[in-house]
Amino acid sequence: MSTVTRRRNTELVLIVGALALGMFGYAGATLALNGTVPGSLFATGGGLGALALLAHLAVRRFAPYADPLILPLAVLLSALGLMLIARLDISYKAEYPHSSPGRPDAPGQTMWFAIAGVAFIVVTVALKHHRVLQRYSYVTMSGALVLLLAPAFFPGDTFGAKRWIFLGPLSLEPDEFVKIAIAIFFAGYLMANRDALALAGRRVWGMNLPRGRNVGPILVVWAISLMVLIFENDLGTSLIFFGVFIVMLYVATERTSWVVLGLVMATVGAGVVGSLAPHVRGRVVAWLHPMDIFLPPDRRPPGLISDQAAQALFSFGSGGVTGTGLGQGHPYLIGFAGRTDFILTTVGEELGLAGVFAVLLLYLLLVERGLRTALVLTDPFGKLLAVGLSATIALQVFVVTGGVTGLLPLTGKALPFLAKGGSSTLANWLLVAVLVKLSDAAGRITHEERNPRRAPATSEEMTAVVPRALA
Repeated sequence: MSTVTRRRNTELVLIVGALALGMFGYAGATLALNGTVPGSLFATGGGLGALALLAHLAVRRFAPYADPLILPLAVLLSALGLMLIARLDISYKAEYPHSSPGRPDAPGQTMWFAIAGVAFIVVTVALKHHRVLQRYSYVTMSGALVLLLAPAFFPGDTFGAKRWIFLGPLSLEPDEFVKIAIAIFFAGYLMANRDALALAGRRVWGMNLPRGRNVGPILVVWAISLMVLIFENDLGTSLIFFGVFIVMLYVATERTSWVVLGLVMATVGAGVVGSLAPHVRGRVVAWLHPMDIFLPPDRRPPGLISDQAAQALFSFGSGGVTGTGLGQGHPYLIGFAGRTDFILTTVGEELGLAGVFAVLLLYLLLVERGLRTALVLTDPFGKLLAVGLSATIALQVFVVTGGVTGLLPLTGKALPFLAKGGSSTLANWLLVAVLVKLSDAAGRITHEERNPRRAPATSEEMTAVVPRALA
């Protein structure tokens, strides 16, 4: 059996295990809550299994050298997310039967998972090589900027932030797709300009600062991230947007001065906007004084209006190390955001610290496979793109986890694959599709290094061999 076949067979076994784990968790949670196994268990499991099998077949045919862990990790995280959302639907329906939180979200999330799976297959089949994306890096970025700033021109906001475009009954969160476009553009831009950006300028306090003429790109990105903060009150997107650029800039130039400069600019920008924008300032106050929400109204800090940060800490505290068990906690107390921004609190309460570590290790493994791909690839664009996509996942997980655990102010972002959200689900599966194609190119390089083709024989060797063969 060839190495390529073994990798694909390993991928198939892991996908089956991921789906089985999600379905067993769904059955266990429903048994704990209702005492019965859901009637839709086998139909839902069969449908998702068929879709995952088609995705695997697409990878087997059109990306045979791809990393065998990337697709199973995405399937496992998505299956766990569907299980948690379906479990939360039961509690929300019981606690809020006549209000919007009581409406089930699992059917809609399942539909988006199916759409995302089809999109994954289309990209896997249609994208012949990742370097095709390099040709459209500037066009991609132009469209991304339009999408990123578009919500600021739509009336109204949702929970204080303007991150959505509303088209009738449908809503689109463009920043989820922008993060992929940003990584593509930065990879193309930095590949073409890394030599100029790597040049040293003045030495200040023992650190080589970049030349003034080369600081322009980081100032432009900083200004755009501030515009997102000011006009859309979207702290999470601006942090991810700016953070990905700094990470890719450091990888391209290997200069720590860019990182220091970026951190200083991010801190100054966030501090200024946080002191001026009421929505951002309220989240900072909730981060600094989460328990003050239980004080009398006249004794609370100005701007503190939500108890979500405090309820999240209670959830993690009551879960302990091993958790209360699926279906045995009270995650609905977090309010309307339990299935989106705070879905990790359900993991912390019902699966405990061990469950949170397991989920974070899945994300860490996915990021590691992306960085491993970057190390193997030989073309600069592919290297930077793999790093950018991996950094996007890592930064989003970091800001969300930091927000719900009290390490950072809440950003309003959702955990990739795990939380409810159509735009997020579709965008993250598109990201995984590109990562799979990148890993396929890296796998081909590794395969050729391990199995070098023998050079064709020279004419002198042929004339020497033929007479011996005829003798």
